[in-house]
Amino acid sequence: MSGSIVKNKQDLSFEITDLTFPVEKDQYRPLKTVEISRLVSNGNHAEDWKNVFVKTDFDSKRVNACRFYGTVYIGNLGDFFLEADGLCLPVGLSGSTISNAIIGDNIAIYNVRYLAGYSVESNVILYNVDELITQKNSTFGVGYTVKGNDDRNWLEICNENGGRAILPFPGMLTADAWLWTQRRNDKTLQEQFTHLIDRFAKDNHLLGRIGANSVVKNSRSIKNAMLGTHCTVEGVNRIENVTIQSSAEEPTKIRDGIELTDSIIGYGNTIQFGVKAFNVVTGRNVKLNYGARVMHNVIGPNSTISCCEVLSNLLFAFHEQHHNNSFLIATTIGGQANIAAGATIGSNHNSRAADGEIIAARGFWPGLVSNLKHNCVFAPFTLLAKGNYNAEMNITLPFTLLSVNETDGLLQIFPAYWFKYNMYALARNTWKFAKRDKRKKKEQHIETDFLAPDTVESMLKGIKLLHELISQTVGRELSPEEIEKDENLDKAHQYFLSGVVNKQKARLLKPAQGIRLYRMLAFYYGTRALTQLLAEIEMSQLSAWLSQNYREPDHVWHNVGGQLIADSDLNVLLDDIRSGKINSWQEIHERYNLLWEKYPHQKQMHGLYTLLQIEKMDFSDLTPQRIIAILQRQKEIAAQLRDWAFDSRSKDFSNPFRQATYLSQEEMNTVLITPEEDPFLNDFDATTKDYFKEIEILIEKINT
Repeated sequence: MSGSIVKNKQDLSFEITDLTFPVEKDQYRPLKTVEISRLVSNGNHAEDWKNVFVKTDFDSKRVNACRFYGTVYIGNLGDFFLEADGLCLPVGLSGSTISNAIIGDNIAIYNVRYLAGYSVESNVILYNVDELITQKNSTFGVGYTVKGNDDRNWLEICNENGGRAILPFPGMLTADAWLWTQRRNDKTLQEQFTHLIDRFAKDNHLLGRIGANSVVKNSRSIKNAMLGTHCTVEGVNRIENVTIQSSAEEPTKIRDGIELTDSIIGYGNTIQFGVKAFNVVTGRNVKLNYGARVMHNVIGPNSTISCCEVLSNLLFAFHEQHHNNSFLIATTIGGQANIAAGATIGSNHNSRAADGEIIAARGFWPGLVSNLKHNCVFAPFTLLAKGNYNAEMNITLPFTLLSVNETDGLLQIFPAYWFKYNMYALARNTWKFAKRDKRKKKEQHIETDFLAPDTVESMLKGIKLLHELISQTVGRELSPEEIEKDENLDKAHQYFLSGVVNKQKARLLKPAQGIRLYRMLAFYYGTRALTQLLAEIEMSQLSAWLSQNYREPDHVWHNVGGQLIADSDLNVLLDDIRSGKINSWQEIHERYNLLWEKYPHQKQMHGLYTLLQIEKMDFSDLTPQRIIAILQRQKEIAAQLRDWAFDSRSKDFSNPFRQATYLSQEEMNTVLITPEEDPFLNDFDATTKDYFKEIEILIEKINT
């Protein structure tokens, strides 16, 4: 039965005196008789004026046509105006109904039809709002239970069946979400995660909060919401059971027809233009725009989602998804991804239940109208050409281009494609992520370099796999030197790979070139670590330093919300959580920080190991002459990478079909940014030249 329900007065609302929200009662006083008289003459009404308390500098002339119920605390009302985005209002209360609330100093509350159960902090504007209500037993989107409310707010991420569901909390990082979704069969660990959430729980009721210097205007329904400071809520249809984090440095804006429920919104977010967001946790500097439908997701920092549908996903930092008709269902995507228009990432066409998953490492770029089915796994920096990928895939080769051959329907795998043919996009990604990271507090650590332990380990495994495949196809064991020198290997044979596509073989394109490129970039990565080390110590100290500090590194690395963590370190962390040695999310975050401090040295050791492996030598072989030869080759590779970046961008200007829409080359150059004007390419060129100088200084130091 719908409609109003008649209740006794004592059942209608909770008393502020029963709440844990701090009220410094010694700062307030009862209303004076003359103040009550003025309030009444100004058209105000109170259920009981004895339950309205004010501060010393309260000005009754600034309260007009308001109704007060329950216990209400009102702060000082001075002779000021508050202004926000062109709206300028004098401090005061007008035309509003207020029940059981705390009103801060110098606020402007105008035409709020019903305000109940909120603490409104100082310098806040509330203008034209239908309802602002906090109900009993609210959890504000957090996953704990409170007395009288046993329903938990589960986020069903990674898998639609809820088998990897987690409980949200303010300050949750994508690293936390990823940890929780793993090892689901470990009951002790999973119970401990739930215990950590329950530590947030409060025994008593909480008031909702409108943080200082915030603005809420021209909105319909806001229930059970915690708004941080300097937050803007404008023109929203519905906000319910939500915590919105906001600050002066990182203000959050929620506006223009959105609906937002059961969510935790991060600092510096912008959610606008008809977005529907339910059961969502967002990191810092996230943008949701233009009618996006976002449900049961954790979205990492510095991400943008517009127009599309995104359901049951864990998305790491720098996730870009702008286009209509594209959607993701039940995925874990390791960040630095770009989802093209029409991409259908996730489908249950081959399952009788909604229980599929897709896992993509960082740098996932599916092309236009790419159609994928559950279950799939993709290596770092997988690029998909437009196509219907109608079978499950397990792609382990990184920096690969996938395509579907239109003649025979076979999947085609082009390993190391990015390096030679798309270096502009690859290198520019690392550059742009630094530019677009607008977080003031970087509590989620992110590895954005495309050459790092996770990608390099994938390349080393890829070299072995390709080497075995080529030898098997040729019919004899080939040495690395033979593969390096034989330019005809890729043309002389067709190569097919089993075990990467369900019930199909995949065609492998240019595997010998793939080996050469993997080795080249692994050498570059390792030598970069060597140059860093030589810049820190003298050449004469190298052998002793390596003897004392060099250890074979971990070979399994996990992308934990964007931060790379060695397998051994991750296992220690999980053991400490399982045992209760770590007993709060804050302590988990502190461990992330300690591991991040440790990571540069680990990465350097991993780079040195990679160099020794590629060159088939021991660190005792690092003589001055050998190091000089390595550094000279490093200069050649650095120059080659720069040239490939310029070449891949220059092709856009030499393509006659690109030129066809312009009257002249001059007009094209005016409309577009030429390679010579491209800020990234100029920066890349300058950085490469600086690296040349660094190498030359090292060579000179070694020679002397």
